[in-house]
Amino acid sequence: MTTLMIQGTTSDAGKSTVVAGLCRVLKRRGVSVAPFKPQNMALNSAVTSDGGEIGRSTALQAQAAGVVPHSDMNPVLLKPETDRGAQVILRGKVHGHMDALDYHAFKRTAKESVMAAWQALESRFDVIIAEGAGSPAEINLRKGDIANMGFAEAADCPVLLVGDIDRGGVFAQLVGTLALLSDSEQARTKGFIVNRFRGDIALLEPGLEWLEARTVKPVLGTLPYVQGLLLDAEDSIGLTQAPQASQPLNVIVPALPRMSNHTDFDPLRLHPQVSLTFVGPDRQIPPTDVILLPGSKSTASDLAWLKRQGWEAAITRHLRYGGKVMGICGGFQMLGEWVDDPEGLEGTPGKVAGLGLLPMTTRMVAGKQLRNVSGTMVGQDAAVIGYEIHNGISEGAALNQPLLDLGSHRDGAISSDGQILGTYVHGVFDHPEACRALLTHLGLKNTVEVDYRAHREKELDRLADTLEAHLDIGAILKMLNVS
Repeated sequence: MTTLMIQGTTSDAGKSTVVAGLCRVLKRRGVSVAPFKPQNMALNSAVTSDGGEIGRSTALQAQAAGVVPHSDMNPVLLKPETDRGAQVILRGKVHGHMDALDYHAFKRTAKESVMAAWQALESRFDVIIAEGAGSPAEINLRKGDIANMGFAEAADCPVLLVGDIDRGGVFAQLVGTLALLSDSEQARTKGFIVNRFRGDIALLEPGLEWLEARTVKPVLGTLPYVQGLLLDAEDSIGLTQAPQASQPLNVIVPALPRMSNHTDFDPLRLHPQVSLTFVGPDRQIPPTDVILLPGSKSTASDLAWLKRQGWEAAITRHLRYGGKVMGICGGFQMLGEWVDDPEGLEGTPGKVAGLGLLPMTTRMVAGKQLRNVSGTMVGQDAAVIGYEIHNGISEGAALNQPLLDLGSHRDGAISSDGQILGTYVHGVFDHPEACRALLTHLGLKNTVEVDYRAHREKELDRLADTLEAHLDIGAILKMLNVS
């Protein structure tokens, strides 16, 4: 029962990707392995087999390991609601809402959940690949740390440090990070991984030799920049998918300040007939075929932002000229007449007017609904799989014409003219049948079928192949006591 932790010099250095790749490498060797992220801050999340909630990237790593996601794999999930506050998820369940200072004081209690979850995984798996968060060298956050070296010290596990050369300054990243660690933390850092290298490795080798001589620690590999790798992001929005067809379906998505689960749109980024664009703040809203409203951690405040940015008028104009609009989760709630949050579960208590496009109202109630679902599109045989993560309960005449039949209940709505549709189900485009049926309804002609789930498996294998070719896997296996 061995744990190895992957930490990074910065956010987005490649920790999540390396962990996913190592999980797949070990799975292919027949090793019983699980991912573990002590603390994550992200708005992309997934529903686990035990009815909890974890970060989306950790769920992807579980898939790479060939195991079902469990809340023990990400015992602390922070979902930002404002610049200073977040919803705190402990071992899959909502614990409460805290501002940054309150959470900093709460970390001692959170650490108990972290260690209990790790010990539970240790009892079920032979190897755990843990992932840090941000950087271990954040001086202001080191006291009471549970995300990086605080966990590594408590679990007494070795650490590998990843640096991103694509951003530049990778030697300063690695040497500087190491210098800011304590003596014991430096000792447990067993080596470096250089990530996202482009070019001739011969030009980099003198620098790697200097790094090893300076730190007396090995560089266990230099990973190349993997072109076109599309896997579930932890939180940041990846590059826009460029059109690959002469007449693509143009789709735009407002990049809401508290947008959640934008991974819903990854299948569309992959689709050869779709051009998908995220439209950020203060950007001109371009003409399009489809407007997709994403999920939101703070529906009312993101709705207000949407209106300030001119989207309400743009959507009205878009519909007048025959365009289609679809909302997912929080975006579905925005399509209604009212959003009521009397207890302030997602921000300031109060009732705000929606976009008024569907005759329904949503009321935020305590007790988040978390469930994996499957079914079909109403009136079609197209299979749907996905998951629900939301507080709100919607009511109104719009729901009399649902979009999905999920067996236990019907979900979503579609307007009588077919221009406006919405659902609470995340991942609704993941299944090839549902993706094809929805894109056809949204206006795509001669729609080809794309299986994003199969694509995800191929990408994980491609990632593992890359690690096998460019990392000293033998040295890593030795750290893990795996033959």
